[in-house]
This record gives sequence, structure tokens and C-alpha cells, in this order.
Amino acid sequence: MTFFKNLWNDQSGAAAAEYALILAIVGTGIALAAYNLGGAIKTSMGNTTTCIQSVGIANTAPTC
Repeated sequence: MTFFKNLWNDQSGAAAAEYALILAIVGTGIALAAYNLGGAIKTSMGNTTTCIQSVGIANTAPTC
């Protein structure tokens, strides 16, 4: 019976669970930031490609 009492009162695993929760939150934040940054870079590169292609076709100064 004392084994179960000691097991019930043991708090050593609580810190590990808290660290795992913090790691999950930080990891999610990093993943969302990377996803949004990737979308911004994709949009920027697409705009740049369109601008370069329009200059080659029109033979005029870029308006981008």
C-alpha cells in the first residue's frame, strides 16, 4: 500500500509534462511562422517573375 501512496504523491513527472507542453507550443509557433514566411517569399518571387517577364515583353521601363 505504501508503494501506491508514494506513486500517487510523486511529482517528478510534472516538470517533464510542463516542458513537453512548452516545447509543443514553441514548436507550433515556429511551424506557423515558417509557413507564413514561405507564403510571403512565394508571393514575392511570383511578383518579381511577373515584373521581369513584363519588361522583356514590353521593352519599356519597369512599372513594378
